[in-house]
Amino acid sequence: MPLYHKLGSFPQKRHTQFEKPTGGLYYEQLFGTEGFHGHSSLLYHVHRPTQVKEILKSYSVEPKIAIGKNIKSLLFKGFELKPEDDFLDSRKPMLVNKDCTIGLAAPRQSLRNYFYKNADADEMIFIHKGKGKLRTMMGNIPFEYGDYLIIPRGMIYQIDFETSENRLFYVESFAPFYTPKRYKNESGQHLEHSPFCERDFILPNELETHDEKGDFLIKIKKEGMMHEVVYATHPFDVVGWDGYNFPYGFSIHNFEPITGRVHQPPPVHQTFETATFVVCSFCPRLYDYHPKAIPAPYNHSNIDSDEVLYYVDGDFMSRNNIEQGHITLHPKGIPHGPAPGAMERSIGHTETHELAVMVDTFRPLMVTEEAMGLDDGQYYKSWVE
Repeated sequence: MPLYHKLGSFPQKRHTQFEKPTGGLYYEQLFGTEGFHGHSSLLYHVHRPTQVKEILKSYSVEPKIAIGKNIKSLLFKGFELKPEDDFLDSRKPMLVNKDCTIGLAAPRQSLRNYFYKNADADEMIFIHKGKGKLRTMMGNIPFEYGDYLIIPRGMIYQIDFETSENRLFYVESFAPFYTPKRYKNESGQHLEHSPFCERDFILPNELETHDEKGDFLIKIKKEGMMHEVVYATHPFDVVGWDGYNFPYGFSIHNFEPITGRVHQPPPVHQTFETATFVVCSFCPRLYDYHPKAIPAPYNHSNIDSDEVLYYVDGDFMSRNNIEQGHITLHPKGIPHGPAPGAMERSIGHTETHELAVMVDTFRPLMVTEEAMGLDDGQYYKSWVE
């Protein structure tokens, strides 16, 4: 996150004494990435953040693979995923490779009985249905329909839902999420041609500071295992912090589409990038305005990447029979494009109200057993006339 932010109280000089009003010192913690080279923040805790009392148990949460080497285009009916009460239990991996996990979740209840930390991956959670608050050790972030939440690895968090019907699309990434380089200057500021800017980010606020001792359960995901760890103090005991590494939100509704006289390629919709995949936002926009324009996308070959589309809302003009919550996978190795009739049907239309999230991975994706339970079984034949 190439943006400086701060909350609460901290000393003027780094790595110096920061005295408590009641006596004693606050405890400084560097929360950083890529060793001591990447983005980082400095946090100041009431108690030592290192106090592990017990490790209760560890168990595997590795996804079970149904198709390891896939060539078939697939469609998964995401809203058929059954809701579950627990936040982590509700998260179901759909597609995985060595770089990321792409999944769905339908939690009914808030995460309050324990805390969660993903020690391996940054998380992107897209809010399709639901409203609430992401609560973290670095402050809280309100969210609603259409929001992306970016949560750096190592962040301890809980999540409150004001709603019982919640639908989430998420990506766990082993490389950090950034906004695209071509939208920024050399110092990281978003340029004038960027489809969004710093004003659009939803930054942490409402810093919670708990001075509590006891038994605090934190579930830590690491290397395909879930470890249940008991901390001696409340993990939300930060009195202040500043830096560049923190969770934030961004609404898909604040993405300003880039359009042209003829059809623009998918990179104009790019919202986030990592070293191993990109995320794009397809938003309501005007169609191409050349007098002979074909608004529907041209056929293209997936030579270097697997394409995943998560359908959020509206009428996705290039496909037939697509509904909210559907996920399509167009794998590396075969071309894909508009459904039969979609190209002709698009001619003459001036705008679209579609809303979708796309993830293009640079390495092939494996399909999980959870995903195959939602497979429609016919999608790969949908281009046959």
